[in-house]
Amino acid sequence: MRNALLLASGGLDSTTVGYQLASAGIEVKPIFFDYGQHCVDLEWARVNEVFPSSFERPQRFDISDIFRESQSRLIREADLWKEEVMDDDLYIPYRTMLFFAAAAARAQTVGVLDVYTGFINSNHAKEIDCTAEFMNKLDGLTSTIGPVRFHSPFRYSSKADVARIAADLSVPIGRTYSCQAAARFPCGACPNCVERLNALVEANLI
Repeated sequence: MRNALLLASGGLDSTTVGYQLASAGIEVKPIFFDYGQHCVDLEWARVNEVFPSSFERPQRFDISDIFRESQSRLIREADLWKEEVMDDDLYIPYRTMLFFAAAAARAQTVGVLDVYTGFINSNHAKEIDCTAEFMNKLDGLTSTIGPVRFHSPFRYSSKADVARIAADLSVPIGRTYSCQAAARFPCGACPNCVERLNALVEANLI
């Protein structure tokens, strides 16, 4: 059986990739990064909840010191009763590049050659390291420095596309968590919450 490392966050996109891989007979090895995000405990709980028992148990890696002192609202939770959170407030510099480098290092360490992510082509402000163009350039870079290959099957997909696939695969959509602004419950107003809600409506799932 083939195996693959999966960058898992507990969100809809990465969870759906995991179910896709499993449906193709690939053994999924989820890994989770604690980068100091304020919702880390909830995300970690969801990562352990949303995947079926046939998956390997997720492994958690702490890289939170890298972003210590960050003013990003993904790190410092806002008081949503008093503060407005904009796209730019959620930016964390080079986060995705760090994820890819750490995942590649882990994959080659444990003898896995394929790393999968749930990144979609993002329209959020400043998220240039979540675009299809960035993913394509990353492919060109990694192909010259080692055997690990990255796969982002949703790099050209919309969130609604992902939601439809998730429904077809019986992904527990309601248990996934993607909020950027609140640590204990979906705020309903941050870019991820709005995008998710719109996608579920477009996919006729709500």
